[in-house]
Amino acid sequence: MLQTDSREHTEVREDHDVATADTAGTAVPSEPAAGGELFFQRCLWCGTAAYRRFFCRACGSTAFTRERSEGSGVVVRRNGHVPQNTWFVAMHEGFNLLCQVTGAAPVAVAVGARVSVVRSVAPLGQGLPLVELTHSAPPPERWW
Repeated sequence: MLQTDSREHTEVREDHDVATADTAGTAVPSEPAAGGELFFQRCLWCGTAAYRRFFCRACGSTAFTRERSEGSGVVVRRNGHVPQNTWFVAMHEGFNLLCQVTGAAPVAVAVGARVSVVRSVAPLGQGLPLVELTHSAPPPERWW
């Protein structure tokens, strides 16, 4: 009878199983982050920050590390119609985030307002992150 497994192969397989069990705990969690925790990606080659990207926009690399955002940013511009209240926010880590502003009327939100993350994603991992106003936009300076 032909025996295919030797002692060396079983030891290597056990070491591989232990290694994969150790890294499985540090992989991307299956549940979304609780509360205001927002995770983003940072390119391992050039250090560019990104949010939900498959490749780096600066260098094209697909190697990312996952980091926790401090959760604050500045409103850059409106996206879409007023009732949806969706805005682009420039986060302090260097990436842009499309999100919905909650707790304020759409007319109260202006470019330059400071926001903080309330909820990173919907419970099933769908939808946009929610942010709330922390400081309203500074009044526009008069140019005349």
